[in-house]
Formats: sequence, C-alpha cells, structure tokens
Amino acid sequence: MRVQRPWGWYEDLLSGDGYKVKRLLVRSGRQLSLQRHHHRSESWTVVAGDGALLCGETWQDASIGVMLTIPCGTVHRARGGQSDLIILEVQHGAVLREDDIERLQDDYGRVIS
Repeated sequence: MRVQRPWGWYEDLLSGDGYKVKRLLVRSGRQLSLQRHHHRSESWTVVAGDGALLCGETWQDASIGVMLTIPCGTVHRARGGQSDLIILEVQHGAVLREDDIERLQDDYGRVIS
C-alpha cells in the first residue's frame, strides 16, 4: 500500500525481525524532512531518477546505483532533482515504526520534534 506524503510517497515491500524494506519516491524539487532516528539505521540505494542525499553534514549527488549508509542518530534527508528520485530503503533496528522520526526541519508544516 502506498502512503502519500507531501514530498511523494513510500510503500513497505518486505519486513522481518529487525528489518524493513521500503520504496520511496521523492518528487522532483521536493525533499524529505531533515530528520534522524533514535532506534534504527538505514541504507539507501538509488534505483531511478536523480537528486541529492544528505548524511550528517555531507551532501552527495543521487544517481542510479548510489548507496548511502545512515547510522542511527545521524541527520539525513533526500531531495528530488530534475526527475523524481526513487530509493530503496532498508531499515535495521529494534523500532521500525514511523514514530521513530525526529523532524528537525520540514517544508510542509508538519510538527518539528
């Protein structure tokens, strides 16, 4: 099931004990909240489109095949570029719920933690 967000959508693909796999689509010119998680790490792999990825204080170009490891507690964000950005996200940790998001900045008026 796709879950719509102001920046695009995500869908859960697979989950098990201590892991979850999602597909995210970040619309061209939009971006995720500047955020971090307290109970999980994530790995992102770009499978389509282009944009930029932030991990800590470092931005990198996002193009097909780019992989990023986001340690637990690290500030991160994804931004769509000239085209929609599609990311496979693998979460690892004890808490894999949507409420493990601390938003530090948000373009869409959602609550900042």
